[in-house]
Amino acid sequence: MAMNSWQSRLRYRLISKRYMNILQSIQQLDGEILLLIQQYLRTDMLTPFMKSVTFLGNGGWFWILCAVVLLAVPKTRKTGYAAALSLIFGAIVTNLLLKNIVARPRPFAEIEALIPMITKPKDFSFPSGHTTASFAVALVMLRMLPKKFGIPAVVLAVLVAFSRLYLGVHYPTDVLTGFVIAGGKYAVSVDRANETGRQTGTLDCPEDRKI
Repeated sequence: MAMNSWQSRLRYRLISKRYMNILQSIQQLDGEILLLIQQYLRTDMLTPFMKSVTFLGNGGWFWILCAVVLLAVPKTRKTGYAAALSLIFGAIVTNLLLKNIVARPRPFAEIEALIPMITKPKDFSFPSGHTTASFAVALVMLRMLPKKFGIPAVVLAVLVAFSRLYLGVHYPTDVLTGFVIAGGKYAVSVDRANETGRQTGTLDCPEDRKI
């Protein structure tokens, strides 16, 4: 029994060490990508544009506005409902739970050579709330609206996500995780909106993708 206990502790330590090595490797790769972006992609012409793009994601205000507008129009009410649900679910998982549980410092606090291009955010880094909010709505729009609305929304979401890397306020894995969260929550929200519409009839204004 003592031998089994000793072996279990040793196995746990080996797994923990391997896990920490993986995390350190990811952290190092994250930092190297940000420094490459800073060195080769930042320009005086592009920086103001990226600041404007990232502003659209501040507090999710632009995407909240999109959801409100979609809710206000009867023909797109179901899409607005799904977008609102997706935003709420994403905010709970990202901003209320994961950011505080993981408590990952911002990259500019860990990488001395990295220069942030906007006012330093004071909250934690992982995952990216801007990315989650952007894709939470954009993916709903892509799924439920005509492509002439859905594709530009997704392009804007991609730009918002990249702007967080460009400006030096998020790691690549922060952004990637934000996208994954949004991808999962948007699908649930669309299904929920469709189910609610069928049960109540209040959302039976089908977006026939011909708007």
